[in-house]
Amino acid sequence: MPEINFDYHPQFFTATILEWKPLLKDDDYKDIVIKSLQFLKNEGSIVIYAFVIMPNHIHLIWQIQDGYKLDKVQMRFLKFTAQQMKFKLTDTNDKKLDRFMVNAKDRQYQFWERNALSIDLWTPAVIIQKLDYIHNNPLQDKWRLAEFPEEYKYSSAKFYYSGEDEFGLLTHYNG
Repeated sequence: MPEINFDYHPQFFTATILEWKPLLKDDDYKDIVIKSLQFLKNEGSIVIYAFVIMPNHIHLIWQIQDGYKLDKVQMRFLKFTAQQMKFKLTDTNDKKLDRFMVNAKDRQYQFWERNALSIDLWTPAVIIQKLDYIHNNPLQDKWRLAEFPEEYKYSSAKFYYSGEDEFGLLTHYNG
């Protein structure tokens, strides 16, 4: 397995919807996350090795690319997805929008918890451990979103199982 040697190491990134609300249960909101990841990948700011979009949180293994700042990429991703979620709720007159109203100086609505988790992954063994965690997340008893990891659409498990990348997002973690 090749040694990873970049300005930024691959990272395990987790972002949670405000108060663990299940906004991402609806595929339309999952697709907002996918579109944002596709944009960042296509502009060259990130490489995505793995992902899963759960009903109320997401996990990624991604790597910020040279010339981009980690905090800026994360902020752009979370801000864009939040804006798109707000637009979708507004456009459809969805009453769920009220559940995301906050009393804050800098915003009327908040969709993501503050302080998303980002952990550097220093070794291939840790990457594999996080990859397994991500891919098995939909199978947990509290979710039961699929019987097998590769059956869950909003995950990279199918890519690692069959090579199929439905969303055009992924790079294999070992090149």
